[in-house]
Amino acid sequence: MTLPALVLLPLLVVLVGLVLSESDGRGDGRAAEHVPCSEALRFGGAALPDGARPVGACTLQGFQDTHYGAAFRMPRTGVQDWLAHTYPDAPAPRADTCGGGDGDLCLDLGPARGLPGGVDAHAVQVRVEYGADGTALVRFSAFTT
Repeated sequence: MTLPALVLLPLLVVLVGLVLSESDGRGDGRAAEHVPCSEALRFGGAALPDGARPVGACTLQGFQDTHYGAAFRMPRTGVQDWLAHTYPDAPAPRADTCGGGDGDLCLDLGPARGLPGGVDAHAVQVRVEYGADGTALVRFSAFTT
């Protein structure tokens, strides 16, 4: 009876090791991969605004759900116009919708909250932090649920 268990134990250890080594802490067992920022933004119905520069790598993570992430800096004065042009049917972004987290301006979108039709994402989150240097750090997430 113990012999079959001893044979299967190393296989179980290897399987658990593989899952843990590929996980980046988000719980789906797949590590994030770098993708072009245009791909990450397009998934959520957006494009990199004029004058923006990416901060770090844009990422894709997926197993059952898909999650794209992007961060970029842009002129602070252009944030509201970029959001209004990108998501014309969205509610106005506000600071009090950031849920107590980081952000001077936040926007959460879904099919019933201003996300345009034909977009692959089911939801989009935009978090904006204003810098003292006249720029804004925009954190963009687009994902399926």
